[in-house]
Amino acid sequence: MKITFLLTSADTMGGTERATMTLAELLAEQHQVEILSVFRTQDEAFFDSGAVRVRNLIDTRGGQQRPVRSEADGGPELAAAHRRLASAPSELIQPEWEGAFNRLADLELAEALQDTDADVLISSTPALLAYMAQLAPRHVLTVHMDHRVSELRGVTGEPLRMYTSHIDALVSLTSRTRDWFAETLGACAPRLAAIGNALPDGFRPRSTLETRTVVLGARLAAEKQVEHAIRSFATVAADRPRWTLRVLGDGPRMRALKNLANHLGVADQVQLVGSTGNMAEEWAKASIAMLTSRVEAFGLVLVEAQAAGVPVVAYDCPNGPGEILTDGENGLLAPLGEEGELADALARLMDDDELRRAMGAAALENAGRFSHDQVAKEWNDLLDELAAHRSGGRRDAERARRRMLQAAADTAGGIAGAAVPRGTDRSFSDVAHKAHEVRIEAARPDVKRAGGQICLVRENTTPFEVMQDNLDLTVDALDALGIAYAVTPTTQLRHTIAVDGAFRDAFVDELARRYKDEPVYVALLNARGSVLRTVLAGYLTPSVVPSTCVGMRVFRPVITGGGQLRVSGVYGCTVAFWQDTEDDETTVTFPSGTRYGATLPRTELAKPATTRIGEREYSTLEAFAKTFVDEVDFPIDVVYTWVDGTDPAWLARKEKTQAEHGILAAASAGASARFRSRDELRYSLRSLDMHAPWVRTIYLLTDDQTPDWLDTDHPRVKVVSHREVFGDTGRLPSFNSHAIESRIHRIEGIAEHILYFNDDVFLGRPMQPESFFHGSGAAKCFMSPTAVPAGDPSLDSDLVFAAAKNNRAFIEREFGKTVTNTFLHTPHPLRRSVLEELEERFPEEIGTTASAQFRSRSDLAIASSLHHWYALFTGRSLPGSISSAFVNVGLREHHVRLHRILATRANDVFCINDYHDGDVPEDEQADALAVFLEGYFPVASQFEKGSERNRRLVHGGE
Repeated sequence: MKITFLLTSADTMGGTERATMTLAELLAEQHQVEILSVFRTQDEAFFDSGAVRVRNLIDTRGGQQRPVRSEADGGPELAAAHRRLASAPSELIQPEWEGAFNRLADLELAEALQDTDADVLISSTPALLAYMAQLAPRHVLTVHMDHRVSELRGVTGEPLRMYTSHIDALVSLTSRTRDWFAETLGACAPRLAAIGNALPDGFRPRSTLETRTVVLGARLAAEKQVEHAIRSFATVAADRPRWTLRVLGDGPRMRALKNLANHLGVADQVQLVGSTGNMAEEWAKASIAMLTSRVEAFGLVLVEAQAAGVPVVAYDCPNGPGEILTDGENGLLAPLGEEGELADALARLMDDDELRRAMGAAALENAGRFSHDQVAKEWNDLLDELAAHRSGGRRDAERARRRMLQAAADTAGGIAGAAVPRGTDRSFSDVAHKAHEVRIEAARPDVKRAGGQICLVRENTTPFEVMQDNLDLTVDALDALGIAYAVTPTTQLRHTIAVDGAFRDAFVDELARRYKDEPVYVALLNARGSVLRTVLAGYLTPSVVPSTCVGMRVFRPVITGGGQLRVSGVYGCTVAFWQDTEDDETTVTFPSGTRYGATLPRTELAKPATTRIGEREYSTLEAFAKTFVDEVDFPIDVVYTWVDGTDPAWLARKEKTQAEHGILAAASAGASARFRSRDELRYSLRSLDMHAPWVRTIYLLTDDQTPDWLDTDHPRVKVVSHREVFGDTGRLPSFNSHAIESRIHRIEGIAEHILYFNDDVFLGRPMQPESFFHGSGAAKCFMSPTAVPAGDPSLDSDLVFAAAKNNRAFIEREFGKTVTNTFLHTPHPLRRSVLEELEERFPEEIGTTASAQFRSRSDLAIASSLHHWYALFTGRSLPGSISSAFVNVGLREHHVRLHRILATRANDVFCINDYHDGDVPEDEQADALAVFLEGYFPVASQFEKGSERNRRLVHGGE
């Protein structure tokens, strides 16, 4: 056969051009193939092929369009005619379909196609499909190869609606898009096929997976969302300094992306390389591939990466990644737009060499589905089938019938357009959906747009309160219908409820009615929990919900803290629809699973129970109303040690004690940095209020000092004097944090399970108690990569390492093991009984530390280190993991970390300290810290006198 491909321009770089050239070369092995390019724009084509002839129709070089076939003809009169035709709009193509075409293109394509000797024409864009359908001779087989996610096209997809019935076959890149065409076009559809893009033939080097390089290949345009990749990489890069992100591609966002990398402090780890002509070599240099597109019709870059044996981390966007990757087998898929989950997936592959190699091997095997030979066979089979059908004599009659059915449908309002997602009714459109958002925003002064959605402005709330609000939004709709539901325990922060799938449509209708004028959204979820589409609740109808939707997430985005904090869909309430189990009438199936697995005996549905969340009772099942083995059901108290280093009375005590000691053992022991307060305690308590409402009591251990802003009448706050915990032990006044920490367990009434905070430690995002303790009661400890130097602590000028060395000697003596590392600067999970045992068993060592009024070379670091090692060896603590960050605000090079932490909000915890030997002046440190802390924690906590939350939650709105 002779096959002609139609391209708008064959000499530009793009996914369509690249895929078309690859397919043309593939088919050229068995057929006579050419590419008919409407416009020539450059002297040399980006993708050069010696196997396929490229024939251009119109030359645009030099700023003037002229037909290639008349380069040697004409004169001024003909040149003027060309200019007039080039400036006139096309009569065959609407400008909104594709703006490049004009009247000159109409004439040149008509001339080329009416005289074509091709057996097959294959168009590559909807506009070229329209040309082909109108101009191709009757005998020529016509095929359209669609390279986009057609169900998400806007007006550019209109030719698919108008002209697909005129052609012989429509080929999609994925089965999802093919199925959508079948549903949308119905009886008007031609032969439909799904054939993925082929890998270019030839040798492909393999990756060793040892390069510590993440590679992303994409045009730097908005829809590729490369900024998501950079932010996600920045989230994990600080703890993985050997890793780099290499971005390959050009585009309009190059400068903005470079600025973003600078702002996040990862400019030295993010390489924006530009375009490359040999991606095969680049994939061989990668250990992980990334893709962060908003939509991908196929994602050939994923297949190319897999062909090099590289595992992929990608957004589960429509439609390609989910068709190419098997999540957890040859790559990892993250829900679209969830940068935190993208970062977690990236970190998982970075840290696990064995997993990376296993997924790389599976990726290499998977790439065989898109090999040169396999894709060639699928195309040749299709073309042979179409040719046989034409020879059979029914082809023209069937095509005429399709056109008649479409014409009849058009008179009745038209078949569903190509801009409409699969499974939606014909009234749905993205434009109308956006207009509905605008109407709500205009009518509500408490609604504003942020993050691409309309949000409720609600000052002084927290993520946990928003999560319960989302639960209530969902339950209220179910209660109004009298539909039973069951709150279902999961390991996630957000709430999940289970509902009989038979009531899904009724639930959808009630959401639409109840929240028609509210900024409430519903994310439609597939079996993997990935978001298929997010729709305003008021715009939702049963027909908008695709058949693959097995769950929904109901949420109302909230802006708080003067717009500085947005709480969005990640905190929504998930509704999981259970279904009857096939071939088993005794069980029901939960597509997303439960604590008991994917099925539950039907008899359990008849055992209702209740559970309390906040101040409200909710329905559940007896099977779910349990305390599971990993759940923490014991009280956890928090202890802060705090000092106001500007207090004159305290300063007088300190100076007097220093004079009694003479020269301090180390200059840093009494340095002002150790006692400097920049209001960190206020913001650390804000982080607790926002991110850990499950804490029982907060103890503030001080030298008879109390912050003037702290509400000491708050029932969950207790200020404890050093005198109460030292008693007749140790030595007061104490200016030694090691000594003060050694008395924590003596606080009257304190729980067995304690989180010890320095006031410069903050929770960075909502946390669960299980992040710090096991359900068994064992504490978790978080080891640091920082090594403790060898040597004698008596000669150590750094008293922090002196204490660590003393801890090491203690553990060697008691357990015969040598420790070499410290622990991260995080909240320290402690057991009161372990601290008591240490003091009882080792009164001399603990007493020596308690008696040191300033830091000493004889100190033990008990709360931050020794407790953890001792508890590990006695079975009361276990190693854990936590996402943490550390900033020394006294070092200028660390200030960029503040920007990264604020921009990504991706750390579980972070510590902001300042050493005595920094290079940033104190006033500049204070300014930087004030801006950062107020930006991160803008909502005044319930522990602050006179705050809105304090009045509402503690004093009944007084």
